Amino acid sequence: MPPKIARLAGLGAFGACAAFVALFALLAYVSRHTATGGMTTALAVVTWISLGLVFASLIAVHVMIGRRLL
Repeated sequence: MPPKIARLAGLGAFGACAAFVALFALLAYVSRHTATGGMTTALAVVTWISLGLVFASLIAVHVMIGRRLL
């Protein structure tokens, strides 16, 4: 792979990490407990933990790939 393309792909992998963090923040915001509705606190915490593990593993893989490409 040419170095310019590899560098852009590496930066794209780090950009995907930022998108994963933003998506997790959005899902955590939507699933929180509010006074007028929403999920119960226990279900919200379970959702945050399960989504956090998935997003953390995706971010770890993208960081590893991004480092190799840079």
